[in-house]
Amino acid sequence: SPGQPAQAEGFRPGGSFTASAPFGAAVIPQHILDQLTDVPMPRVPKARRDETPQAIAGRSLPVIACGALVIGSGAAGLRAAVELKRRGVDVLIASQALFGGTSACSGSDKQTLHTAGTSRLGDDFTKLAKAIGAGGAMDLDTAYIEAVGSLHTLSGLQYLGLPLPTDRFGAVLRYQTDHDEVGRATSCGPRTSRLMVKVLAEEAVRLGIPFLRKCEAVRLLTDAGRCIGALCVDSERQQAFVAIRAAHVVLASGGPGELYRDSVYPRHCYGGLGLAIEAGAEVCNLTESQFGIGTRRQEFPWNLSGTYVQVVPRVFSRDRAGNEREFLADWYRSTRELASNVFRKGYQWPFHASRMLGFGSSLVDLAIHHESRLGRTVCLDFTRNPAGWTLDDLDDDARAYLANNEAMLPTPIERLRRMNPLAIELYRMHGTDIAREPLPFAVNNQHMNGGVAVDIWNQSSLPGLFAVGEVAGTHGVTRPGGAALNAGQVGGVRAAEQIAGQGAALPPAELPAAAATQVAEALAVAARALAGGGHAVGAVRDEIQARMSDIAGFLCPTAEVAAALAAQRQLTAALWRDGVTARPAQIADAFRWRHLALVAEGVLTALHHYIGQDGGSRGARAYLDARGEVVPAMRSGTAERYRFRRECPALRAHKLVLTRRGDGFQIEERALRQHEELARIFFEKNWGHYLTGAHRAAGFRHQ
Repeated sequence: SPGQPAQAEGFRPGGSFTASAPFGAAVIPQHILDQLTDVPMPRVPKARRDETPQAIAGRSLPVIACGALVIGSGAAGLRAAVELKRRGVDVLIASQALFGGTSACSGSDKQTLHTAGTSRLGDDFTKLAKAIGAGGAMDLDTAYIEAVGSLHTLSGLQYLGLPLPTDRFGAVLRYQTDHDEVGRATSCGPRTSRLMVKVLAEEAVRLGIPFLRKCEAVRLLTDAGRCIGALCVDSERQQAFVAIRAAHVVLASGGPGELYRDSVYPRHCYGGLGLAIEAGAEVCNLTESQFGIGTRRQEFPWNLSGTYVQVVPRVFSRDRAGNEREFLADWYRSTRELASNVFRKGYQWPFHASRMLGFGSSLVDLAIHHESRLGRTVCLDFTRNPAGWTLDDLDDDARAYLANNEAMLPTPIERLRRMNPLAIELYRMHGTDIAREPLPFAVNNQHMNGGVAVDIWNQSSLPGLFAVGEVAGTHGVTRPGGAALNAGQVGGVRAAEQIAGQGAALPPAELPAAAATQVAEALAVAARALAGGGHAVGAVRDEIQARMSDIAGFLCPTAEVAAALAAQRQLTAALWRDGVTARPAQIADAFRWRHLALVAEGVLTALHHYIGQDGGSRGARAYLDARGEVVPAMRSGTAERYRFRRECPALRAHKLVLTRRGDGFQIEERALRQHEELARIFFEKNWGHYLTGAHRAAGFRHQ
């Protein structure tokens, strides 16, 4: 950590060593808190690239050529770009909004990076791989790759200056997070991913990687079954179109944050999944997402995991007349049970269907949802404890955690200030003093676990197109907290290695006929949008977001999915037929909502198929069914309206793969890729494969 080193016993001038543990809770100076919450980003110069004009559809279109185009400037995309440049590839970054995506603008109490542990017991990569893919529907080889790759991607970030905390022996400090039974999580504080973006962006600038800073890809370009670039809208050219011709494209534009009304994503996060679907790439696991409690988008969206709830704040709702009630008392049998499960939301943060049962921690999410649907605003109050509760009234796990962190203090805000003052500073920086005022929150969509189907090198089914970060469908049903940040880093390195190995010679700047036709079609979409007469952006947004939040949220009413899918198909067809009306300054909207309509239809198609296969509740989605086998218990009996299906464990062994064909989706149940027997890998036999590049065998692996 920055600042003055702590004075403690250790090696003494005479060479003796004491094994005492002299550290207590540290008082962190304000300037250190500021450095880790208000994180300034480096100045990125405007890209200067040669352009070749090409006449298409009666206008002159500038075309830029590069060896590799990275679409997106988050932590995963920047890692891919840096690794490509280090391997001698001519790489160009196109970013919708530099430092405006989820990596730079999202986080939690101490945003987690999950990697191989450096505890005194070390780690076992096969066990880590099992933990990463424990929920099922994740390729086993990918899980092992993410486990093994986590060490060198972590050390690379440390080398670039990421301030990961270590103990006085140099081991990275660790803690336990959701779906993590060992304690492999670490953090730089609430803005871990922003700090990752910062150090990677600084390295990209140092390496001279050019950035198109406000350049949004609106269509992937293909020729002869291969992705050869993208058509973009460049805000630095007054919304003019520019085409980028590339030997390879790395899609790193994040998840579809605007897909849900109840969302903790920063605003204007559209992701790149619709781009890939439109281009014909396979996508997978669209049934799997992650939902959890967080502050609302109309205020400052942020995940409320970890210490925000481990300090056991008072949870209450407020109706329109201003009346307050501590509604969790209706759901739990005692204040001890209530408080202990609020605490457990810290490391069991994502909603999980099975944890609604037995008065578990996800009953908190269900109660919040129920209260919100009654029109009440749900809040956290850090100034007061739950009514009638004291620190002595906690289960052993919760009490031990607070005691070990010297946080057995009278009020939640005092406990939070002791354990994680950065969590307080973060909200203060965004205009809310949680030491004085309640914090409204809800259960929100937080992460898409599915995405573009990729092989072990993050290469999609569409040759020339790679996907890294949240847009890549590498996750299964569940994942340890922070595994997504690790997956993006490992995927970025893997994609760069494969691209460099395949060769990324600078292609000709002129677009071939097929790509020129695609550009002409996109220009016609834009012209129709500017002419008016299409669908209004606000109406399309509201319809898609309401449908996804109400039908495809963490509670999925199975009886309503078929009708929702039919309605979404109608909307998608209407948008393709009539277009979306847009002003010149928002011309990208003409494409964004067409793409999000595709994503919504894809998700609902996958859900409908899964339900038809007797798919049950798993991960962060409960499938409500009047004939479901289980129903959550609450203090007064059972919550019958939330009766749901049990999981069908057999369905964990495959993933659902969708491909856009014509006006609909083709769907396939595909067995998971296995991982070869490690005992068969020997140094002498495999060294030659590495030296010749044979270990990078090209081609999208279906099996």
